[in-house]
Amino acid sequence: SPQSLDLQRPIDKRVYKGTQPTCHDFNQFTAGAETLALLVGFSAGQVQYLDLAKKDSAARLFNEERLIDKSKVTVVRWLPDTERLFLASHASGHLYLYDSEQPCGATSPQYSLVTQGEGFRVFSCKSKTPRNPLLKWAVGSGPLNEFAFSPDGRSLACVSQDGVLRVFHFASMLLQGMMRSYFGGLLCVCWSPDGRYVVTGGEDDLVTVWSFAEGRVVARGHGHKSWVNAVAFDPFTPPPPPDGGGDDGDAPQDTASPPSVTYRFGSAGQDTQFCLWDLTEDVLEPRPPPPRARPEPPAPPAGLPRSLSRSNSLPQPGGGPQISPRVPPAPALSAGRFATLTLRDPPEKEHKRYHSLGNISRGGGGGAGGGEKPPG
Repeated sequence: SPQSLDLQRPIDKRVYKGTQPTCHDFNQFTAGAETLALLVGFSAGQVQYLDLAKKDSAARLFNEERLIDKSKVTVVRWLPDTERLFLASHASGHLYLYDSEQPCGATSPQYSLVTQGEGFRVFSCKSKTPRNPLLKWAVGSGPLNEFAFSPDGRSLACVSQDGVLRVFHFASMLLQGMMRSYFGGLLCVCWSPDGRYVVTGGEDDLVTVWSFAEGRVVARGHGHKSWVNAVAFDPFTPPPPPDGGGDDGDAPQDTASPPSVTYRFGSAGQDTQFCLWDLTEDVLEPRPPPPRARPEPPAPPAGLPRSLSRSNSLPQPGGGPQISPRVPPAPALSAGRFATLTLRDPPEKEHKRYHSLGNISRGGGGGAGGGEKPPG
């Protein structure tokens, strides 16, 4: 039978003086009865490695003398499906790749440029012997507030204080896409479980849904009254059906039923609110409105010339080709059109301070600003 969890007796407890832990991450790939690798980042710039399954193992400290970076560690993450490699981002705007089995060196590292692009540069450490950091990324301007790997581990999404989301192909270090906030810095980022969408939150009090495949904003959420600190997708929401699945031409379509929920995510802000947002099919894949039926114009008088009766302004004679009504084209990727997510007001008996539920209303969109906020 499973053992009960005793929350009064932690398996490990450590008290730090002079610096504060700011972030941590367990290595899920190697976790087991024999090893439980934990990384802890600190406000003074160091990163500590602990193995909680081995009581007598000594902790390892990276950037101990702060020769690599002196600013706060904002996020630390193990690389997906690896035993030794991890990333640490700092308030300096730099991102470092470490090998947990390699030393950091007794002197400040020297770097050589590997590649660069719009808003980023990547350097390698110049050394005759292997040492940390293996790579250094300079991303945007200002602190690098958070980063997240895509579910397949191939892409890396970074959000910075300059208000830009940048998505890189991690192995090739190439920029795959960018998005700017409504205004202010971006503070948090996460991927949808299938890797198709990225959600960000930040100092514009908004949550923004960005399509990785299309490279555009598909929705912005208005609901928080202060900065959005954290966003996360619900992994238990049923995934969307495959393209073409369940399409039966003979089956009647229920146009009155609401669109099905495809994704659900939550956001937490400094306004003490936790909001749930539903992304539905009509937001993710908007369809142009059906063309309005046009009244049939009267037949042309018999005396009109034959050439005029075949012009685009008059109907074709029977049996001839018909001029189809003009359907508005789908918005271009750079048009900046997106849906607006708004909060549904809960009943009066519920406490808005502690939670609120999100739904979606279709809305127009202009440029990068996203239009006006909906009333209420």
